[in-house]
Amino acid sequence: MLGKLEEAEKLFLSALQEAKEGFGDRDPHVASAYNNLAELYRVEKAFDKAEPMYLEAIIILEESFGQEDVRVAAALHNLGQFYLMQRKLEQARGVYEIKRRVLGEAHPDYADTMYHLGTVLSLQGKYKDSEALIRDSIRILEDGGQGESMICTKRMRQLAQIYITTDRIEEAESVLRKILHIMELAKKCLSEVIPPVRIIHFWSSQIFIVFPDLAALCPYSFFSYVVTHILQGWNSLETVIAAERLALTLQSLGNLKEAQELLKRCLDARRALLPKNHIQIAANLLHLARVKMLDSSKLNKSNVAELDLAKDLLSKSISVARGNLVRSVREKGNKQSYGESVTTVRSRQSALIILLQSLDALSLLEMKRLELEDSKDPYNSEAESALRGCISAYKEFVNEKSLSDAPGVKAEYLLCLKHLVDLLSDNRTTSKDRSNNAALQELKDEIKRVEVELSKKGGRRS
Repeated sequence: MLGKLEEAEKLFLSALQEAKEGFGDRDPHVASAYNNLAELYRVEKAFDKAEPMYLEAIIILEESFGQEDVRVAAALHNLGQFYLMQRKLEQARGVYEIKRRVLGEAHPDYADTMYHLGTVLSLQGKYKDSEALIRDSIRILEDGGQGESMICTKRMRQLAQIYITTDRIEEAESVLRKILHIMELAKKCLSEVIPPVRIIHFWSSQIFIVFPDLAALCPYSFFSYVVTHILQGWNSLETVIAAERLALTLQSLGNLKEAQELLKRCLDARRALLPKNHIQIAANLLHLARVKMLDSSKLNKSNVAELDLAKDLLSKSISVARGNLVRSVREKGNKQSYGESVTTVRSRQSALIILLQSLDALSLLEMKRLELEDSKDPYNSEAESALRGCISAYKEFVNEKSLSDAPGVKAEYLLCLKHLVDLLSDNRTTSKDRSNNAALQELKDEIKRVEVELSKKGGRRS
């Protein structure tokens, strides 16, 4: 990979020199060469090299075509994405504001620009302004007959997230229901959804970059793959994910029956579409177990069957998540350090987070069982065992740098530590547990250490 990037840089630098010699230093061809080189540096994360290239391309295009030209807007978009990638939000916002002015409301890309600007404002915490922009970008798409497109549903998801963040859960539910309805009905032929010219362009420029494992497939097989996994209702993971988002929102609203029904359907769909040990299945099992635990209306002294079902789901989630971690770490040991994709690293982090959350949920389940049994001693050895398993799992895998540096992983570990301290510190626990002050103090010291590390990284748990 490194060798290919170095070769690409030489080619782009050569193209830039040739453009200057053939057209002059201030020609649009030179601007294009600068932009291509900037994009390469962005991919390499050589940000200090990329930014001046983007800026020089914009200056040349403004000199050649004027500040209001769409080619200038396209170059501004690239610069905006570059700033957004680095979370330089104020710079990104300023660039998108200029692009919006350059395009004007009549331009077909105006809605796209409003969406990107709304995304930046959302990241800045300016949710009211962000909501207005994203809602307008959705309206423009709907007015143009693209209300059921994947682009529009993506923007709806962003709008729903703003509603959730601002505690407007009912409004989020409405948007998420609309998304799921669109996804369930998405059964049109590929040629009706994406014009043939765009298919050819997308195929030539993107498909085998995004899906490298499909390069060996014949055209018909690839076409079948797209239709089956992207455009066929519940045969699509996009639909499953949309349903899961709705289910989790319904859970927060207390609509546990419908949430559980949706999560069961998601689990069935995932088992049909994915390998049996895929990490998404572990997450689905965890979500379903939590809903069963929350559905306290079914739980009483004479009927704890729902807790048993939830425990079985959690045990399966733990098994799948641990299996993913062991396999991923082993495979990493067989590869060179630069050979891992961002997706692989994030998948490993997700697996550990799900493992920690499942063990923590198992501890809460055991405590709930104790409550139903009206035990006079709230201490529960199985609850403690689950939490200690959570801590052991963290220490087992945290030597992997991609895991030790992840704030989300640390936050879940911190929660397990706190739950264990609460369990052992309860005044009504056994005298043996209360007397173990040294072990308890060690846990408290560990909590302080992790909290300091999280504060340095800006990590937090709501």
